[in-house]
Amino acid sequence: MARIKIDYGIDLGTTNSAIARMENGESVIKQTKNLMDTLPSCVYFSKNKKGDRSIRIGMKAKDSVYSDAITALSKGVPPKEYGYLEFKREMGSDKKYSNENMPKPDYSPEELSAEVLKELKSLINDETVNSIVITVPAMFTAIQKDATMKAAHMAGFKQCELLQEPIAACMAYGLSSEKKDGKWLVFDFGGGTFDAALVKVEDGILTVFDTEGDNYLGGKNLDEAVVTKILLPRLEEDYSLDSYKTTEWKKRALMDALKGPAEEMRIALSFADSTDYSTYDRNLNLGQDDNGEEIDLEITVTKAELIDAIGEQYQKAVDLCKTLLKRNGMTGDNLSSLILVGGPTYSPIIRDMLKKEVTPNVDTSINPMTAVARGAALYASTIDANFNEDDIKKEAKNDVVFLTVGFESTSVEESEWVSVSIDPKKTGQNCPAELSIELQRADGAWRSDRTTVDANGNVIEAFLLEGKPNTFKIKAYDQQGNAVETFPAEFTIIQGVKVGAAPLPYNIGIEIYSEQKKRGVFLPAKGLEKNKPLPAVGVVNGRKTTQALRPGVPADVLSIPVYQVSGLEAEGKTAALYTQISSVTVTGDDVEQLIPENSSAEITLKVDSSEMMTMEVYFPDADFTVKKELDLSKRESAEDAIAWVNKELAPAQRSINTLAESGIPVDELNKHLDDVRELASNGNDPMRTQSNLKELLRKIEELEDSTEWQRMEKTLREEFDRLESAQHDLGNEKTGQLVNQIRTQVDNVIRAQDTKLAHEVLEQITSLFVHLTMVYQCMGLINDCHRRFGSIRWKDSSRARQLINNGLEKINDQPSAETLLPIVRELINLMPNEEAQNAGGLLK
Repeated sequence: MARIKIDYGIDLGTTNSAIARMENGESVIKQTKNLMDTLPSCVYFSKNKKGDRSIRIGMKAKDSVYSDAITALSKGVPPKEYGYLEFKREMGSDKKYSNENMPKPDYSPEELSAEVLKELKSLINDETVNSIVITVPAMFTAIQKDATMKAAHMAGFKQCELLQEPIAACMAYGLSSEKKDGKWLVFDFGGGTFDAALVKVEDGILTVFDTEGDNYLGGKNLDEAVVTKILLPRLEEDYSLDSYKTTEWKKRALMDALKGPAEEMRIALSFADSTDYSTYDRNLNLGQDDNGEEIDLEITVTKAELIDAIGEQYQKAVDLCKTLLKRNGMTGDNLSSLILVGGPTYSPIIRDMLKKEVTPNVDTSINPMTAVARGAALYASTIDANFNEDDIKKEAKNDVVFLTVGFESTSVEESEWVSVSIDPKKTGQNCPAELSIELQRADGAWRSDRTTVDANGNVIEAFLLEGKPNTFKIKAYDQQGNAVETFPAEFTIIQGVKVGAAPLPYNIGIEIYSEQKKRGVFLPAKGLEKNKPLPAVGVVNGRKTTQALRPGVPADVLSIPVYQVSGLEAEGKTAALYTQISSVTVTGDDVEQLIPENSSAEITLKVDSSEMMTMEVYFPDADFTVKKELDLSKRESAEDAIAWVNKELAPAQRSINTLAESGIPVDELNKHLDDVRELASNGNDPMRTQSNLKELLRKIEELEDSTEWQRMEKTLREEFDRLESAQHDLGNEKTGQLVNQIRTQVDNVIRAQDTKLAHEVLEQITSLFVHLTMVYQCMGLINDCHRRFGSIRWKDSSRARQLINNGLEKINDQPSAETLLPIVRELINLMPNEEAQNAGGLLK
């Protein structure tokens, strides 16, 4: 019979996925058809000789992907891509996968994820699963979470709740742990993403109070590092592989073929100090080198070599943990447990790093591969499932009486009160007036007295076993003492752990234009700050409409870009360096009366527990509200990401150089930029490249903002010294008075450290300097035009030549600025537009 709670949890992972179900009060992993706890998140499309198409999911699909790469190398032909891995990283993008074996033209990452979800659902063959809890990385954007929701609906789930992976892990750990007080750090290093979460535990009540992470850091990066830093260099020592460097398909096929050995060796070195690997022993053909020699990989890899290769990736995760602790005023000494989640955390390398750099209290008591799925099922047992009364009546052997059962799904108490009442509306015409209800705990050690229950209800005290889920059977009897079938027939209360609301992992707000920065900046919604418990409501007041909204005129548009921002101090930061999750558009079609230009608008954003959002725009002058659901289906384009990266690389370098010229240390920034350039040159992961460059630009902006006065004071002093020098050589009594006035202003500004006023004084210095040195600037431009005459595309070269000759004559006769300026202005007007713009300062 249908379940009163969802009871099913899925860990939808980048490399592996798993499903768990509540059974007799226990969270149980449902094994795959290969009797494994986890299913590789891999989809492969095949076609037989008859032309029949089929889809493989899991281990067979993964083996086929590696086999295709090896076959391509052995035959020396470009591989055809029929299978796909790690598509979770592309969730929320417009990426499309296509091959000739597909039953339709292409698949999105959501559709591939839906195939994995269908396969997991097929592991349940004793009941229909319509409701599910699916876990997502805490740092997933709202767009990525929306994509996950869509995948669930494509897989046929009618009800889906999303849960942050660290919270799921806490549920699994908290139930078994004897530590019911203290602070925990969840270290969730998965196949493609990394999350860190700080958890406060008080009397078994868990509250996640801060998160950090990287959506592009995981086991995938470790395997890439093993391939590029260990395996490929070894092959290059023994074979001639120049064509593999210059031919893209060969390079990619070899990388794909080596990922399997890399993963195998990395896992082996989790339990040994060295490991041997031979493609010859495994009958793997990697093709021929440029000299026609068969390529065989024969290698012994030590743990030390592995540390050199992957240590940098693990260090990124460790550093994120340190950042998380530091901003919360904590050290590793404050942690009672560091909980390991994700397959890569089996490695003693990362365990030793965490013990050394974070805390010795590293806990290995839970299975890092299945903790998230198990925790998701535990959480699912606390969420009401949607059900259809007619379906339940069809399943029942006899007439079924619907009950309303109220209870706390999780508890840290020894007992809980359970309210029970009859629901006459759902039960129908044969509804009894009253029933005798008895609760029986599943272990058989406790049962309640029989309690009379009617439509008004009654309460029964249920006694709980400590530190485990407690399932209670509901036994119902009519007035003649006959057993009556009820729905629900049982319920579960988890004792020993209670989870507080999930925290908002980002600041949510809108983009507004900044006159000071001359670009769009982030304005947070009050109430939607990072770490606010979900669901949450935020408001933005004091906004004005930029144009009128006329009823029934769709061309009248008010656009409100909505962003989520990872930084705690995000207000006033450049919005484009963060993630735009939607743009809410209010048009004339949405209003019933005229909303004049410059009308007040109050914005309310509502975020539910799965981070789906709605917005209300209230126009107080008209006393009218427009309600909109945020469209989170905006998909980022890989092509747009590449174009953006290519456009921003050079400005990033210029910004770093400017900071360096001001005496600001920039070594780390330059290293970060080099890493981005390397990623960009590979071209394999445009979203990750864009994310890394945005992170760099945020660091640059933060450094620019924090050192703005330091750099401004240096510039102010240098420019004033230059002005004084020009006054000494070229000035007169009148300009001397102006310089003295500016000197007083400079002193006052430096004392006040007023950046805004400093900009104004700097403009005065520049203006007076240009005035004092105008004659020399005019002379310089005329001489420059003479030297480069043939390379400038003059609008009238004859006239330009005349002007230059006239200017050269005057220069030899001790000219003034007044005699040279008319010549210079006319020369500038004869230049091409770009040249004129560069020289246009003299026209002011």
